[in-house]
Amino acid sequence: MSKILGIIGGGQLGMMITEAAKKMPEKISKIIVLDPTENCPASQVGAQQIVADFKDKNAIQNLAEQSDIITYEIESGDSDVLKSVEDKAEINPSPETLKIIQDKFLQKSFLLENKIPVPEFIEINSFNELQEGLKKFGFPALLKARRDAYDGRGNFKIDSQSEVQKAYDYFKGQKLMLEKFVPFKMEVSVIAARNTKGQIKTYPLVENIHEENILRETIAPARVMDTISKKAEDIANTTMSVLKGAGVFGIEMFVTQDDQILINEIAPRVHNSGHHTLQSSETSQFEQHLRAILGLELGGVKLLHQAIMYNILGSKNFEGEYLPIEISGDNIFLKMYGKKISKPLRKLGHLNVVGNPEDSLEDLFKKISSIKDKVETNPLN
Repeated sequence: MSKILGIIGGGQLGMMITEAAKKMPEKISKIIVLDPTENCPASQVGAQQIVADFKDKNAIQNLAEQSDIITYEIESGDSDVLKSVEDKAEINPSPETLKIIQDKFLQKSFLLENKIPVPEFIEINSFNELQEGLKKFGFPALLKARRDAYDGRGNFKIDSQSEVQKAYDYFKGQKLMLEKFVPFKMEVSVIAARNTKGQIKTYPLVENIHEENILRETIAPARVMDTISKKAEDIANTTMSVLKGAGVFGIEMFVTQDDQILINEIAPRVHNSGHHTLQSSETSQFEQHLRAILGLELGGVKLLHQAIMYNILGSKNFEGEYLPIEISGDNIFLKMYGKKISKPLRKLGHLNVVGNPEDSLEDLFKKISSIKDKVETNPLN
């Protein structure tokens, strides 16, 4: 019997989950998203929309009453409210997992308790505690908001004593943590899935390149030794085995100078660094997420083609409606998210450039380089 799927969030991730769900009509008959933006990306591809804030208690209860199963594409939902509606709809990943992950201090504490490697960190409750923490960690160090932060927006890198007060004031009374800076040589991630029966699968390790704390490129597979890939995938498997609930998780990691792996943070949802799977892999991360929360056998995770995912971001000096972006070419796949307004560094779409068997990663980099200027956002008028 097919089910009604509810999604907290209707942005680009909700859009691509909706598109995957539309290909499984025998399992999912209807998709409803809860999102504050009218005509959100998911609604543009066939999802019914409840227009409300992600934390709106009444809206979440309304979604639960209309759905058989609820998942999310953003971790801003109210985990306590979600817990309270578990009698109305099955929720995955579980509200308990969401509660742990959406608070970065609880997340890191949970990982540490389970002997999963993370950078050193401490809780910060006052300016004096920040000063003491910096004496312990030295400069630079990262001051982080514990909640409601993504794409680097909740981080402040403190490079010297002169920046301490500015960093503390920047967060205006939010709950904070301080993290020792890791002089990593590479940022990587593993997309991992766990279904309701406990089956776990991990996709091959990928390499991530950021621009102003926002993911710009993902390279699949990561350019590392097999021993590092194996270490990262083992850590991802351990992490999935201790987290409750089902779904796809994005596990971001650092490769340290001595080739150790530390978890930076976990997203309890499909992840930007997994977009390449739409064309590169046996099963896309979006289909895999649905298979996981529906209790189906997980799909294959083999990387069939080398690939580079390139995020299309809004131009830094422009805000407004923009000219349509059109790219075509052999093994170039453009996905725009239906966002009409460009803002500086806003995620508007992505490109997947996929390799043929004879192509090297360098060939893919050259292809990306040749089309980068064609995806700049320019005013419509």
